[in-house]
This record gives sequence, structure tokens and C-alpha cells, in this order.
Amino acid sequence: MSTRKAYPLRIDATVLAAVQRWADDELRSVNAQIEYVLRDALRRAGRLPPPGPQSDRTPSASKGDSHE
Repeated sequence: MSTRKAYPLRIDATVLAAVQRWADDELRSVNAQIEYVLRDALRRAGRLPPPGPQSDRTPSASKGDSHE
């Protein structure tokens, strides 16, 4: 299981309202929606491993340092 950290976020009121509507549409909290959007963007940019059994590997292990 991953460690969760609190992080204060300053956000424009208009952007927050749009995220709130989006979260409501998808039955998520604003926090969960922000995390979902960030994870999706990170995956698309190749900065997070895809979900699955290997997702708890460290970033250095995903670059071929595996001892499997």
C-alpha cells in the first residue's frame, strides 16, 4: 500500500468549482478527483508505471534495475 501525504493546494476559485462539478458527476470527492486527474496525466506522460502487480516497484526498478 502506498503512503499518503497531505499537501496544501492553492487553486483558483473557478478551477476549483469546475473540479467540484466534475467530481460530483463522477461520484468522487474533490480530493479523489484531483488525485485521479494527476495520476492519469502522469501515466500518459510516462512518469508513473501502469496499474497492476508491478505498480509498487520503485521508479529505479522500472528502468531495468530489477533483480527478478
